[in-house]
Amino acid sequence: MVTRVNPPSADRTSPPAPPDAGPRPAPALSEGVRVRVLRLVYGDPRAAAELVARLTERQAAGLDPLPAEPADLAPETLRAHRHEIRELPDGTRLVLLLAAADQYPVATHAFLRAVAAARLDTRPLEAAEAAGIAHATAGGVGFRDAWTRIAAYETAAPADRRDAHRLLARVLHGAAETPRRSWHRGAGALGPSARLAAELTAAAARARAAGDPALSGALAERAAALCPDPGERSRLLAHAATDAWHRGDGDRSRALAARADADALTGILALRTGHAGEAFDALLAGAVRAAGARPAPGDPPPGRDGSTAAPVTFPVASPVTSYEPVAPHESGEAAGSAPAAPVTHLLARAAEAAVYTGDLRRCREAALVAGQSGIDPPGVLGGIAAAVDGRYEDARNLLEATAGRCGPGGDPTLLLHAGIAALMLGDHTRAATATVRAAAAARAGGVTAAVSQAMEFRAYADFWTGRPRAAEAAALDALRQAYATGQDNGACHLQAALAMFAALTGDEALCRERAAAARSYALAHSLGLPAALAQWALAFLDLGSGRFDAAAARLRALAASGPGHGHRAIRHLATPHYVEAAVRTGETRVARAAHADYDRWARAVGSADDLALSARCQALLTPGADAVEHYRTALRLHAEGTRAFERARTELLFGSALRRLRRRTEARDRLHSAMEAFESFDAPHCAESARAELRALGAPAAPTRGDRRPTVHLTAQQLLVARMAADGATNREIAARLALSPRTIDHHLRGVFTRLGIRSRIELVRLLADADGG
Repeated sequence: MVTRVNPPSADRTSPPAPPDAGPRPAPALSEGVRVRVLRLVYGDPRAAAELVARLTERQAAGLDPLPAEPADLAPETLRAHRHEIRELPDGTRLVLLLAAADQYPVATHAFLRAVAAARLDTRPLEAAEAAGIAHATAGGVGFRDAWTRIAAYETAAPADRRDAHRLLARVLHGAAETPRRSWHRGAGALGPSARLAAELTAAAARARAAGDPALSGALAERAAALCPDPGERSRLLAHAATDAWHRGDGDRSRALAARADADALTGILALRTGHAGEAFDALLAGAVRAAGARPAPGDPPPGRDGSTAAPVTFPVASPVTSYEPVAPHESGEAAGSAPAAPVTHLLARAAEAAVYTGDLRRCREAALVAGQSGIDPPGVLGGIAAAVDGRYEDARNLLEATAGRCGPGGDPTLLLHAGIAALMLGDHTRAATATVRAAAAARAGGVTAAVSQAMEFRAYADFWTGRPRAAEAAALDALRQAYATGQDNGACHLQAALAMFAALTGDEALCRERAAAARSYALAHSLGLPAALAQWALAFLDLGSGRFDAAAARLRALAASGPGHGHRAIRHLATPHYVEAAVRTGETRVARAAHADYDRWARAVGSADDLALSARCQALLTPGADAVEHYRTALRLHAEGTRAFERARTELLFGSALRRLRRRTEARDRLHSAMEAFESFDAPHCAESARAELRALGAPAAPTRGDRRPTVHLTAQQLLVARMAADGATNREIAARLALSPRTIDHHLRGVFTRLGIRSRIELVRLLADADGG
């Protein structure tokens, strides 16, 4: 029974300040760190400022994990709250301690039962209510804020905390409450205990199986703290790090992984936050160790020996998503079972690292290890390896098998790979279905870290099928989640994707800012995929604005960029745009070679969209009237596909060709159709190109439809900024919420005012109110 609340003397004073203590300038933060700082301090701006001032340069840059314990986050903020708690009567502090122990880090909802069992008097809580610190609720006690709850717990003496946990453990009886009972038993322990560690480990396994990584992680951490065996302790820390990653706490996961002897887990975390090339090496080595596989004597790793593998391109629209970290087998599980599952996951992640770097030949190494281990290459690994070897038909069959695993209720990682395979095959409808289901499965299983990745691939499907507003909104949401969960590499790719969306809508300033941010981070982390995607976005912006020389130069540079700086898959996807730019600038020889490989892939896969784009390329490369039939073929194939934006570009190019051939009636119809499509996609610069062609034709361009609400003229991000501004948020507040710079928010608002024809926020408030009520 809890009998006292005596704060230890160590809590009464702060640690001595170092001799050179004094205010120092706050370090410049990366976007991801800024978002995670606010999350760690529960959105408290004062605590955030305190934490930022205490960060090392490596922490501020995102290279090292942020502090995990409250006392390390904002000691001055916590000290002020502790002072408030100490001013309360002992009886009040006793009630608050019990309530705090019942709520964090594991919510057990046993406060009222504990009060009844110990016959505690809750009237002293009135003093806390009078001070505005806490208040009684139907379920127990509600604290003013998270810092107050933490202070109520940490101000108490260790012996009092143990008493509180033991009391709470006594009143948790039901079978469903067993894991939480074990948690309190472990928190009430005096020191290491193999018996309690085993109980907590078993409870963590049950919580993990139930899809509650927050609970399983807390139990695993407590088990590790009580475990007397160093090897077992390291294994438990690896479990806890895995659980922290699943629930979206990347900083805690990295800190725990550093304490565990788990190279493979460290490689997995590096894949999402560190150097992708180093992550591949660590993951492949981990898979080799787990499987006992070794390359045959005299058989060098494929792709590393300078062999002349076919210079194959491969259509990967975005990086393969990471499988979630897999810790060693739980106690009580089939520890002696075959190693196929962990090897499979490690190989899948190694393939993802290869895709991120752009060194796709490394997938052959992973496929070799899979073959020596007697397992099928997981996910999209086999398809990529076949494509790298130039076996396009085999690649199609392997990818089709993976894409077919997109039924409801499946494993989120398998669903994500199904979506990625579908994107590679050009099946955007199936890709959208698989990624939506992957996000739902991830949420249901508590795998927060996988949700933003699923949303990322959904954004690609929306983008290619002519839903840029939905694509941009999904990507913005995924970007915030990626930053919040410590997935800076994923955030980099999303920045590049958003640069592409800005290029589509003709927002030049935003496209350049997003692309610059993505390339700067990508080049430092060997992320060839986002680096290449950002470069493609800039080229697409040039192409849509009629700067054909600049577009061709960027795409030539992209083709010459090696792993870590470029990506052959993006080069492949950009081939239709390169052919267009090259034809406009008279550089057709290289364009023909690029188209030949693109056509080979399109014919092997049989995607209507890829075949349509190949026919368009052939039309561009064919002089005079002979090009007309190729354009007609392209439009017929587009009608069977889903890439609505590219269909509009084909109509624009066809209309322009028809105008030069003096086929005025058909040219006018094609150009009007393209202009209307571009307007529906919010691509004003492309729509203006169609209007310019119509003016050259001597035909009147139909005006933009005027019966649409004014807000329809805004991009998804502009509309989001406009609504926040109308709600009274400052530019700095909006920037903090959207992980952008205040300068970018100012640019957005100026764009909003220009598009809506207004001059002030007052007019903005009125216009949005009218639009919402209309």
